[in-house]
Amino acid sequence: MKTRPAGIGNVHADWMGSLPSKLSAMPLKHLAVPGSHDSFTFWVDVHAPVGPDQKVYVKYLATMFSVLAKKVMVRWSMTQNLTFKEQLDAGIRYFDLRVSAKPGEPGNEIYFIHGLFGHKVRDGLLEISSFLGRHRKEVVFLDFNHYYAMEAEHHVYLISMLQEVFGSKLCNNCAVENVTLDYLWEKKYQVIVFYHHPSAQGVPVMWPGNKIPAPWANTTEPIKLIEFLETTLKERDKQGSFHVSQAILTPTVNTVAKGLLWGLRSYLVERNLPTIMSWVEAQRPGVDGVNIITSDFVDLTDFANIVIKLNNLLLSEQNRKPR
Repeated sequence: MKTRPAGIGNVHADWMGSLPSKLSAMPLKHLAVPGSHDSFTFWVDVHAPVGPDQKVYVKYLATMFSVLAKKVMVRWSMTQNLTFKEQLDAGIRYFDLRVSAKPGEPGNEIYFIHGLFGHKVRDGLLEISSFLGRHRKEVVFLDFNHYYAMEAEHHVYLISMLQEVFGSKLCNNCAVENVTLDYLWEKKYQVIVFYHHPSAQGVPVMWPGNKIPAPWANTTEPIKLIEFLETTLKERDKQGSFHVSQAILTPTVNTVAKGLLWGLRSYLVERNLPTIMSWVEAQRPGVDGVNIITSDFVDLTDFANIVIKLNNLLLSEQNRKPR
C-alpha cells in the first residue's frame, strides 16, 4: 500500500471552523489562507483540441504531432495532483480558475482550461458545493480570472450556474474589512466568487477582480520569485482588497524545451520547493503580512498545514498586547 504524500487527508477539512474566536473575529484579509495555482489541472483531456489559451505555434505542433505533443503538454499543463475534494480535505480554500468554451461546440458548456481542456466547470462546482454542505463553517474563494472563447451568452450561463449551484452560500460583494469568519457564519455564506469580467457588473454576489490582486512574478528563478513576493507584499493595499502571494515558478519556452520529457513537476517545481517553502514558513499574516498563498502541487509538501499554522502567530501577538 502506497504511503500518501504529506498534506493529503482530511485533517484540515474543518480548519476554519476550528479557529479560536480571536481569529474568527479578524478580517479574513488578515488571516493566512492556503490556495492552489491552476487548481483544476489534476485532469486534462488529451483527446480534445488544444485550448484557445495556447499560442499559435503550440496549436500547430499539437496538430502535427497530435497525441504525442499533447502528452508532453500534459506534463507542463498539470500543476496539481489532487481533485477539488482532496484539496479541500487538505485545507486548500482559494482556487485559481481559468475557463473556456470549446470553439465550434454547440451550446454554452464551459470547461476548465490550462493548455488542454479539463473537466466541465459545473462538475467541479458541484464537488465543491458538496464539500461545503458537509462542512458548514468552511469558506472558499473562487477566483475566475481568465476566460477564453467566451461570448456574452457564455458569461450569462456561467454566472447563472454559479448562482444555481451555490445559492444562498454566495457572499454578497461588500467592504473587504467587514468580512470575518464570524460575519460569514452568521449569514451562512461559504463562497466568495471573484469574476474578472465586465459581464458580472451589477450582480451582487460576483466580486470584482480588483478586490483580489494576485501579482505574478513570471520567473523560473526562486530568488527572483522571493524578491518579487517581498516587494509586492510591501506594496499591498491597506484597504479594500484581499491579497494573493503566488509562490510559483513559471516555465519559459526555453525551460520547456530543456525539460521537455520531464515536465513542470520534475524539472522546475520539485528542485525549487525547499527554497520557496522556506520563504512561506518565515511569513506572518496580519495587517502588513501575507493573506492567501498559492502553490503548485500542494501535495508535495505540508503546504496547507504550514500556511494554516502561520495564523498562530496572530494569537501570540494578541496575547502580548497590554490589557
